Amino acid sequence: MRILLVEDDDLLGDALTRGLSQAGFEVDAVADGVAALDALAAECHAAVVLDLGLPKLDGLAVLRRLRARGLKLPVLILTARDALDDRVRGLDGGADDYVVKPVDLPELAARLRALIRRSRGEAAPTLVVGAIELDPAARRVRFRDRTVDLHAREFALLQELMLNAGRVLTREQLEDRLYRWGEEVESNAVEVHVHRLRRKLDPGVIRTIRGVGYLVPRPGRTP
Repeated sequence: MRILLVEDDDLLGDALTRGLSQAGFEVDAVADGVAALDALAAECHAAVVLDLGLPKLDGLAVLRRLRARGLKLPVLILTARDALDDRVRGLDGGADDYVVKPVDLPELAARLRALIRRSRGEAAPTLVVGAIELDPAARRVRFRDRTVDLHAREFALLQELMLNAGRVLTREQLEDRLYRWGEEVESNAVEVHVHRLRRKLDPGVIRTIRGVGYLVPRPGRTP
């Protein structure tokens, strides 16, 4: 899942990027509020980790503007401001969670997974579609009661398709959600990952909708 990190402290930003990447997120990072709004205009991120004390435009102003645009993606405020009034303003301003620095990276990753899961209409921590079970926290996939070994990008692709089960995602949408800025993407990368997933799971698990994209169908439904 691709997220946007908005943090103006370079050392902390680098540490958060590394830690969240190890937890399975694709992290784009910016250091000021104006850059954050520019990045969010593309609408390709699953969530935002937002500092409040930002240059050019503070975090609360960023939050208000992105909500005014109608963007519904989850926003987790991560800040050193621990006063009650700050927490109230942040949550009432449209944030979905408010975390005070310092924070343990496993907790931050878990909070992000929960926010993204709920934003996609999933309550349970484990995604289940038909015979596929995917555990984002454990980074584990089971299919027909057997554990399947997936590479990181294969796991990420399957997770996106399961979070959007029954909905067709184009190749361009999948690339936007799986790859960070500046990362080279082969023209057939998505097709290769889909082919490998079908081989490891079952050919019918992922359907190709010609001229449109791919989907994991919901049981009992046709695309």
